[in-house]
Amino acid sequence: MLIKGSRRYNLRHNSERVEQPEFGKMINGQGQGLVSRLRYGICRMSFNGCEVIAVHNALVYLGKPRPLREVAFYMERFRMLMGFFGCNAYRIGRALEHFGAECARVKNTDDAKAFIISFWTGRRFLSSIHTVLCVREGGSIKVYNRYNNVCTAELCGSVEEVAGRRRPIAIYRIS
Repeated sequence: MLIKGSRRYNLRHNSERVEQPEFGKMINGQGQGLVSRLRYGICRMSFNGCEVIAVHNALVYLGKPRPLREVAFYMERFRMLMGFFGCNAYRIGRALEHFGAECARVKNTDDAKAFIISFWTGRRFLSSIHTVLCVREGGSIKVYNRYNNVCTAELCGSVEEVAGRRRPIAIYRIS
């Protein structure tokens, strides 16, 4: 018998009970479409899957796509409070390396063409964190999965516009 919320339960649920998002495509709007029905920890990915989605999107960007269920299964080992608080933002680099992506944890995004950034959505420790993949295009930054209910990538002018004026929790340069 599998316990609801366990790694194996979620893998079975994500593999057998739910239709998968299209393979090799970026995911936006974790509260929309097929991805919202997948499980991570004790919740659905629409609530706490932004780190998993950011790693998935980074792998797609780098040309090393993996099924979202595989990324989620591996990242279950880094979940916080049974996944209720999502994934440990300081372990995103380990997940990227596991799937063959080169990355470096950095303090700023000045020299990064593509990066993953985790930031507080409001007051520190009193709000949730959000993690997104950002890709520089010309003079702007394309942000994937910026909002829970928007199925397109968002264009921002600067990192401050992405994360607000708050200091980021973690930044991983991927190219």
